[in-house]
Amino acid sequence: MSADSRSRNQRPEDHVNELNGTVLGSAIQARDVHGGIHLHQASTPLPRPTQLPAGGILVDRAETLALLDAVRSGPGGTGVPKVAVVSGPAGIGKTAVALHWSHRERGAFPDGQLFADLRGHAVDAPVQPAEVLGRFIRAFGVAPGRIPGDLAERSALYQSLVSGRRLVVVLDDVLSAAQVSPLLPASSDSFAIVTSRWRLAGLLMRGARGVQLDRLSPASALTLLERTVGEDRVRDEPEAADELVELCARLPLALCVAAARLATRPHWPLSEMVEALSHERRRLSELSVEDDMTIRAALTLSYRGLSPQEARVYRLLGLFPGTTFDSRAVAATVGLPLVQVRHLLEVLTDANLLDDVPGGHYRLHDLTRLHARELAEQLDSEATREETARRALDWFLYTTWSASQVVLPYRRVSREAVIHEPAEPVVFTGPAQALDWLEDEFANLRAAVRVAFERDLFDVAWQLVDGIWPLFLYRGHHAERLEVDRLGLAAARACSDSRGEAKMLNRTGLALRTLGRLDEAADDFRKALEIWRREGNRQRVAGSLRRLGLVEKDRGRIDEALALFGEALDGYRAMGGSRKVALTLCDLGDAMTGSGRHAEAVECLTEARQLLAPEPDPYNQARVLVLLGRARAGGPAAAADLLERALEEMRRIGSDSGEAQALEALGDLALENGQRDDAREHYEEARRILVRRGARSGRLDDRLSRLGGD
Repeated sequence: MSADSRSRNQRPEDHVNELNGTVLGSAIQARDVHGGIHLHQASTPLPRPTQLPAGGILVDRAETLALLDAVRSGPGGTGVPKVAVVSGPAGIGKTAVALHWSHRERGAFPDGQLFADLRGHAVDAPVQPAEVLGRFIRAFGVAPGRIPGDLAERSALYQSLVSGRRLVVVLDDVLSAAQVSPLLPASSDSFAIVTSRWRLAGLLMRGARGVQLDRLSPASALTLLERTVGEDRVRDEPEAADELVELCARLPLALCVAAARLATRPHWPLSEMVEALSHERRRLSELSVEDDMTIRAALTLSYRGLSPQEARVYRLLGLFPGTTFDSRAVAATVGLPLVQVRHLLEVLTDANLLDDVPGGHYRLHDLTRLHARELAEQLDSEATREETARRALDWFLYTTWSASQVVLPYRRVSREAVIHEPAEPVVFTGPAQALDWLEDEFANLRAAVRVAFERDLFDVAWQLVDGIWPLFLYRGHHAERLEVDRLGLAAARACSDSRGEAKMLNRTGLALRTLGRLDEAADDFRKALEIWRREGNRQRVAGSLRRLGLVEKDRGRIDEALALFGEALDGYRAMGGSRKVALTLCDLGDAMTGSGRHAEAVECLTEARQLLAPEPDPYNQARVLVLLGRARAGGPAAAADLLERALEEMRRIGSDSGEAQALEALGDLALENGQRDDAREHYEEARRILVRRGARSGRLDDRLSRLGGD
């Protein structure tokens, strides 16, 4: 149901003062005072924007004001009004923008400016267009007794009065296109600004231009805070100020409320307000000044305009882990068909309770999410909330498993914990799409792991971590990886799953090795080895030995590494695992290359390449080319060809870490051949990739430093 067709049953609640601005004019000036528009003389001084009610300070809206300029100066037709629909969520500053522009451009409309608050989201019923028309007509000097009662007749009289005039009409807090259409001046010389929490597609279809307001930028949010509490207090606590504006979601109304509380407490440090807002369950309550200005009340007024089904989906989205979601994720979470969910999300977006973001995704900003969750806790049963959270987690686990299988089909990934399989799952067309999904959803996946852990769904948590592995293998994320892996380890231990614990120990060991924390990595690998030996899993034992060999190689203990690789290789050969044999041969060959035993290295790597050829493992097929190139198989020219082919393949499959390996090897080869500029170019490109992914780049830094010093 859209805003243009729904009716409202408003219930009394806390009054919200959302920038109920002054109405302006030069020849005509009117103001809505307790339901009536009063006529003033042209000599009445015009108020400045800084004199507007709470929230009237305008910052960071130059682009929006320019859009209004463009709509006003754009092409129009005879009898066709120019209309701009300024929309956005509660507290975003829509009225402030409209009034600021009207103040600024009053000279361009010598015949007057009219304003009416349509009260589309007030606690009582919205204002009817006939009532506003009566006020507008009286503002032109028509005696009340001569104003017709019929809406059509009032509209005709109003249009005759504004015909040929140059007016600006500001229609604030509009509920629907039907409510506002009779109030638009049918004159191409006039201009109407409509503000609404709805996007009012009905007006846009008739030629109006939409102007969507977004949150303030961090810098502008700080400016707004400074203007209210003073530059000194912000300058004295810069970190607290930055945190405060983010806790207020960079919404002008929320910032004005927080700043108003701080302004009345001149000796209260900003960090006190940050501490108060840091508690999620108290944040909406803290963002209030007495009873007339609250974020909660503003959002509740928007919520009460929703149908029961729309309201239910809005509430349940407050329980979704993470910050963004698409329609398939929501359908799985709320248990509704995809086609129905897509419509509901569009309605919530039109109502500006959701933001639409690129890629077909949506998001709730932090304060809206808290409001939705609060309503869910009040209105939905505990069983409903638990099922909703579990459905969302099952969506992530099932889809992560699907992506992992597409990227690494040889892996056996656990998804036994899934209870609710999505009725309409994502079907990945290839590894690149699956990797992109893991990349795009990584922040949400991390949130899902935390939520699963906090809800004691430990099997879901560690299996989610297990499924994310292809993202780490191909694209790094080294800075965040250890935190995720350790949470998976804690979850596996919490549910006494020894297999899961050993797998997660391998994961934390690999993450620690990537960060150069070799002693800790070896300790985790040894703990995993103990579990696998206790369970009699020979293949996993061989895997732990191989990982311990990698640590020894990193330490420069080549003989110890070769011994561990040899023991692991014997174990794999005894079990007939050709792919694992090949990977261990790769490690052996790499270690031999590092110790100058190139011929032996090439022999091992050639066998590994043959064993990997039939496997569905493009990453390691490209990696063995890198290792053969580093071993100088076939001489410098052949090695260069191998490395170029490896680089091309790593780029094709989207492996940033593999691309960096190939570039570093190409740099080494170029340096050996005296091609210093080429070497520097390869090293710099490899370093950029590693830095972007949070990986160590010390070895490349050293090489670049030596090149730069020559």
